[in-house]
Amino acid sequence: MDVKAEAQNNPESLIGKAYSFAENAHKGQRRASGEPYFEHSRKTANNLLEWGLDEESIAAGLLHDVVEDTDITIQEIREKFGPAVGFIVGGVTKLGKIKYRGAESQKENIKNLILASSEDIRVLLVKLSDRFHNMQTLRFLPEEKQKRIAIETYEIYAPLAYRLGMQKLSGELEDLAFPYINPEAYSWLMKDVKVRYDDRVKYLTRIKPIVIKALIDAGIKTSKIEFRAKRYSSLYKKLLRYDMDIEKIHDLVAFRIIVDTVADCYASLGVIHNLWPPLPGRIKDYIAVPKPNGYQSLHTVVIGVGGKPIEFQVRTARMHEEAENGIAAHWAYEEKKGSRDYIARKTSIAKEKEVEWVKRLRNWQAENESENLIDSMKIDFFKDRIFVVTPKGEVIDLPSGSTPIDFAYHIHSAIGDQCVGARVNGEIVPIDHELHSSDVVEVMTQRGKKPSASWLEFVKTAGAKNRIRKSLSGKPGLSFGVKPRRTEFRITAADRVGLIKDISDIISRSHVSIIGINSALDSRGHFHIVKIECGINDPDKVHKLMVKFKSIKEIREIEYKFI
Repeated sequence: MDVKAEAQNNPESLIGKAYSFAENAHKGQRRASGEPYFEHSRKTANNLLEWGLDEESIAAGLLHDVVEDTDITIQEIREKFGPAVGFIVGGVTKLGKIKYRGAESQKENIKNLILASSEDIRVLLVKLSDRFHNMQTLRFLPEEKQKRIAIETYEIYAPLAYRLGMQKLSGELEDLAFPYINPEAYSWLMKDVKVRYDDRVKYLTRIKPIVIKALIDAGIKTSKIEFRAKRYSSLYKKLLRYDMDIEKIHDLVAFRIIVDTVADCYASLGVIHNLWPPLPGRIKDYIAVPKPNGYQSLHTVVIGVGGKPIEFQVRTARMHEEAENGIAAHWAYEEKKGSRDYIARKTSIAKEKEVEWVKRLRNWQAENESENLIDSMKIDFFKDRIFVVTPKGEVIDLPSGSTPIDFAYHIHSAIGDQCVGARVNGEIVPIDHELHSSDVVEVMTQRGKKPSASWLEFVKTAGAKNRIRKSLSGKPGLSFGVKPRRTEFRITAADRVGLIKDISDIISRSHVSIIGINSALDSRGHFHIVKIECGINDPDKVHKLMVKFKSIKEIREIEYKFI
């Protein structure tokens, strides 16, 4: 089924409307290959359709580049296609701003940012589909860009696909990237290894009838018996571990047997071992103990006809689907009675109480009991961290609740000291604005600016707090090298009876001595300006006192200085 046919058959459906809208929005635009830009959007959506995803995902696939490459806003997408499609498109647009340039320290940060910003897992699936088609047309880009995108795909997106259990996509992305990353190795493999592939296929073709007959005699029903050639990128990595000796690679081409039940998997393994002896230590039971990404299968290597090793993989159809498409395989469709239309289908949660990939993606612990599949697709195990992006595409890891000040100090202490504001996703925000994953943050500075004591009330990172305190301790009025002996607080508060007593009580209960108090009304007579000199010079204790002062509802502003 093609997404174009779906749109033409059901023009008023969500897919039909998105198809028409995106085609019109990209009219006149062309890619580096010369083809109409909309072809990329259509093929991105086609992948999602083939993976069995829902209407909102496919509509988002059609629309994913509209905000980035046309004058249409994300608000328009939300209004026309709903908040879910708007969220997915917005998420994919933000991910497009990330640029990985091979720095090892950035690799995990970028992976975590992508997962953290994919609060709805469909954001990541649309991005993976987008990247898959971009890799298929990479040859049309300049050489320098080819290398950067290939490395990013190989080191970021292929591992993410693998983590989601999408082994087929992960392997395809690696193979597409491999020729650009290591062209010499790729040429060598194509020249010297392809002949070995052909020889192995001929050998296994002779073996196949023996396997089929043995399984039939044992009463085991198979739905498929096929050969699986090892991917070039995977083969090269394995050759590096075996001194580039192709004879040591036993799974260059392997048998894959698909059966009906788990019991049939183990029975098939017994049949194979009855035909040929297994190699010691080469039997792997990933059914009883799945891989971390949920992969399940039985693997064995036997000494076959002529003393040649043969690898077999045995799994059920369900295991095979999940091994190929991972999380996407958990979208199950139910058709309404009497209807075969795609738009009449609805998503429903997989029957199992626990969905393996969700458990593992949530630190391998979470239990899925949601009635709505999409609700179970929330990635929330990064709640304590956020991953924000510099204007140059570098990803910065910060605690949840961090502000532009925390971000500025993370970049450089001087930038933090001189921060006067920030732009987040292109919009000016206050310095105490709370940042979120995938925000693009640009710091605004002013030469000679110094930090304010009030910053300590909202910054989250220890580094920022320490730098602010250090800078405050060197304010004018102090001789360099002379440690301050006391602190003066300046408190602005609404006038009321007993205000100064309440402030004094807080200081006394904190076991801090009061050296002097001076109080006066402002020029309008609305606010008290209270100056209190205390025998304290510890920045931590000063900050704790300021927090306690905030419990008095009349207090509007607090400043302090060491003297």
